[in-house]
Amino acid sequence: MVIGATGGIGAALAEALDAEGAEVSRLGRRTTPALDLLDEASIAAAAAAIGPGLHLVIDATGFLHDVRFSPEKSLRQIDPAHMAHSFAINATGPALLMKHFLPLLAREERAVFATLSARVGSIADNRIGGWTSYRAAKAALNQIMRNVSIELARTHRAAICVALHPGTVATPLSGPFAKAGLEVQTPAQSAARLLAVIAALTPSQTGGFFDHKGEAIPF
Repeated sequence: MVIGATGGIGAALAEALDAEGAEVSRLGRRTTPALDLLDEASIAAAAAAIGPGLHLVIDATGFLHDVRFSPEKSLRQIDPAHMAHSFAINATGPALLMKHFLPLLAREERAVFATLSARVGSIADNRIGGWTSYRAAKAALNQIMRNVSIELARTHRAAICVALHPGTVATPLSGPFAKAGLEVQTPAQSAARLLAVIAALTPSQTGGFFDHKGEAIPF
């Protein structure tokens, strides 16, 4: 299952899984059933419609900017409405996805829940500052994922719950902020790399934070 399947990376992930012959469910605000991260009732209803026995759930949602809000360049630009919206989409929303979809993972077989985070959410890796709302919300997501992975392991011993950094991808979310010298992937390239990382994960790596090459990122 791919949540956020109408976005650039989400759509590419769903297409790649289709090409592998997987039975893929796509969820988003414009799908049937519809799933809105800002509406827990819609998340619960979508989970009920999907049912148990899932082997792979990918949360490909996220928010960086829109016509109202852009990443902050300095302390002076911090805005409470911007920060609240970033946390609602990047942290609270994924937490609700975990609340309703993790219980649906297959219990006795390998199953994976992967949420797309971002390297800038790493506190240890923060060297340049800026992007306060996005950084903080993704750091919160990483902590939520780690916390939930511990609880999940008590009931689903073969399950894996991780955060993945997709790198810079040519999508409306991150494309406008690509800098010279950065490797910019197409959505298809990113999807292929992320699925390769997921395929190689073991239950001993649950609770981890990995990039699109499979390398661990410090929290």
